[in-house]
Order: sequence, then C-alpha cells, then structure tokens
Amino acid sequence: MSEMSTTGAPHRGALILVLGILSIVLCPFLGPAAWIMGKGDMQKISQGLMDREGRGLTQAGMICGIVGSVFLVLWVLYIVFVIVLGVGLAAAGAAGGAGSP
Repeated sequence: MSEMSTTGAPHRGALILVLGILSIVLCPFLGPAAWIMGKGDMQKISQGLMDREGRGLTQAGMICGIVGSVFLVLWVLYIVFVIVLGVGLAAAGAAGGAGSP
C-alpha cells in the first residue's frame, strides 16, 4: 500500500486547501475554484493517478471550497436583494412624491 501512495502525479492538496481557506476568510470567488479542483483531484487520487498522501489536504480544501461557494451564493443573493430593495424604494418615493401637492 505504501508503494501506491507515492505513485502518480504530485498532489495539489496544499494549494486547494489555501484556496478553500481564502474563499471562506477573504474572497468567496475562490470557493468554486477550490471545489472544482478538489473534486477533480479526489477522483484522480481514488483512481491512483495522483499521490494519495494529499487526500486529507485535498478533501479539507474541497470542503472549505464548498463552504466558500455557499458564502458566495449568499453574498450574491444579498447584493441582489439590496439592489431590488433600493430600486423599489426609489420607485415608491418617486411615485409618492409625484402625487403630492
């Protein structure tokens, strides 16, 4: 089993973990990248095409990427809500102001 752990391409677990953590802490736009890279690398690790030593780091980074992606979706929904609310209040204010003497 130890022979198979070092065969294949080198893992990118540290990179994926850093992207995942940054997606949670700093920039949620990195979340989908960490998620997609992690998913692809996990498949390669399972197939034996990539170094199995990076499985834990890759999995942790992928999970952080999923959390970052959720934060990204929530952030986008919040921005859309604020814009819609602003436009609605502006329209209500303009309609209310036009009818008053």
